[in-house]
Amino acid sequence: MSVLLPNMADFDTIYELEEEDERIVSEEHLSRYCPEPVVMRGAGHITVFGLSNKFDTEFPSVLTGKVAPEEFKTSISRVNACLKKNLPINVKWLLCGCLCCCCTVGCSLWPVICLNKRTRRSIQKLLEWENNRLYHKLGLHWKLSKRKCESNNMMEYVILIEFLPKYPIFRPD
Repeated sequence: MSVLLPNMADFDTIYELEEEDERIVSEEHLSRYCPEPVVMRGAGHITVFGLSNKFDTEFPSVLTGKVAPEEFKTSISRVNACLKKNLPINVKWLLCGCLCCCCTVGCSLWPVICLNKRTRRSIQKLLEWENNRLYHKLGLHWKLSKRKCESNNMMEYVILIEFLPKYPIFRPD
């Protein structure tokens, strides 16, 4: 009994795929089939330069089966703790800045602008840590994003929970 073997010279040859190959999936194709991102708006009663003092810990139904409600609540609680720590200081500086604004020609508002920027950066770092720790493994990406308010013409910061596209395993590197 003889076994037919393929030509062994062609065994480790790497062939390049042509661009018209149907198995290659473009980035546009992948992003088209990703669900819309979940928008978590601020739920607090104080907003300083678009940043609310807390986010709602209610679990969105869109994330069912993607992440555990306990993990979601823990992540939002961490963001809320960061806001609770930093925002009262920002409000005090804002009030002082508004009182002294006429005398300082607006320069008294610089400290609150810098503190607000620092608060946003700390939330962004926290969300990046959460992404690396858990959410990228689950196919999600959390980020702080600036959006236009629905009710008026002002801007607000929201937490966007984006769904990462799933890459097919047959796609070449």
